[in-house]
Amino acid sequence: MTTQHRETNSAGFTLVELVTVIVVVGILSAMSIGFLTKPIEGYLALSRRAELVDTADGALRRMQRDIREALPNSVRITGGTTLELLHASDGGRYRAQGPGDILDFNDATDTGFDILGDLSAAPAAGSWLVIYNLSDQAATGNAYQTNADNRFAVNVASTASYLQYDAKTPAVTFPQSSPYQRFFIVDTPVSYVCDTSAKTLTRYDGYDISLTPTLGGGDLLARNVTGCSFSYQAGTSQRAGLVTLNLTIEEDSEQVQLLQQVHVVNSP
Repeated sequence: MTTQHRETNSAGFTLVELVTVIVVVGILSAMSIGFLTKPIEGYLALSRRAELVDTADGALRRMQRDIREALPNSVRITGGTTLELLHASDGGRYRAQGPGDILDFNDATDTGFDILGDLSAAPAAGSWLVIYNLSDQAATGNAYQTNADNRFAVNVASTASYLQYDAKTPAVTFPQSSPYQRFFIVDTPVSYVCDTSAKTLTRYDGYDISLTPTLGGGDLLARNVTGCSFSYQAGTSQRAGLVTLNLTIEEDSEQVQLLQQVHVVNSP
């Protein structure tokens, strides 16, 4: 009996070929990661900057809106990092001559007058009537003073066309009339406080009007604030004042700095 043997040829990769493939794949992977990493990092950095810009811009826009609605000559800056103003919710012109109920500056018992052109709505409870505000530092015509001579509490019986205010004790009248017969309704003081130690920008309102106010709780507008500065050029009754706001926010090595300037009409 004859026994036949069949030889079977087997094919495969040699060790050298495997090592070569691994090296080539590694090189291609490294190149691919390099191509992908840079765009991804750029996108993430752009997203962080856009978020920071949005935060800073939103805070400055909120400040700008309040500043433009400020009672004339009520904007004041403390230490370059705190801005305060008296927010005017409405305003109009009082009747200075008849017929009708006038605002009599010679009568300390007068507590009401006709409005020339209606207000947008009846003044809210707790509002203040202010006429001819001159300065946050003046002895007269300074609505920040505790018992300011140009600021009277609005009576809840007021309407959009007729304004009543509470008499003071002893009875006094407004010290000066407005050349434009203008009056303003102030609803609240507003403060913006930048704290670079806590890296925050906070808005406060609803506290008592005072030369040295107690702020209480506030609304956080921005975090990661590493720098800020507020300045104010008061201007004159004929020339608008100018508030300059500078805000810097930094996060994860990304930094944005925005500057905003706001004109303030100070004609009382």
